[in-house]
Amino acid sequence: MRITQGTFSFLPDLTDEEIRAQIEYALSQGWACAVEYTDDPHPRNTFWEMWGPPLFDLKDAAGVLVEVVACRAAQPESYVKVTAFDSTLGFETTRLSFIVQRPPAEAGFALDRIEGAGRSQRYAMRRKDADGKRR
Repeated sequence: MRITQGTFSFLPDLTDEEIRAQIEYALSQGWACAVEYTDDPHPRNTFWEMWGPPLFDLKDAAGVLVEVVACRAAQPESYVKVTAFDSTLGFETTRLSFIVQRPPAEAGFALDRIEGAGRSQRYAMRRKDADGKRR
C-alpha cells in the first residue's frame, strides 16, 4: 500500500530536480521550508519529527536540499517530507507539504468496521505491517 499524504502523493515519487522546483516555488512565494521525518505515517499523526529548525531565511533551494539529503541519509527507513509555511497572516500556515522519501517497504493501514448498539457503526484505522499483519 502506498501512503498518500500531502501534495503529489498520488503521483510517482518526485525526482530531485522536481523536488528542487517545488522548493524554489515555495521560496519564491516567501514561504519558509522545513524538513520532517517519521516512521509512523498514520493520517492523524500530523506532528512529524523536525530535522533541525525551520529554514526561515533561506532564499536558495540548495540549502533546503542539503537538509533533505542529510535527513534521508540519517533516516533511511523513514518517511521524509518538505513542508512550506506562510507567516504572512501572523501565524504559521502550511501552504505546501510533500513526501520526498519513503521507506523500502510501506506498511499501510486497514479500516475496521465496528458494530455498535442498534444499527450504529464506527470505523477505526489499524496499521498493517509490510507483510499485511495488523498491529
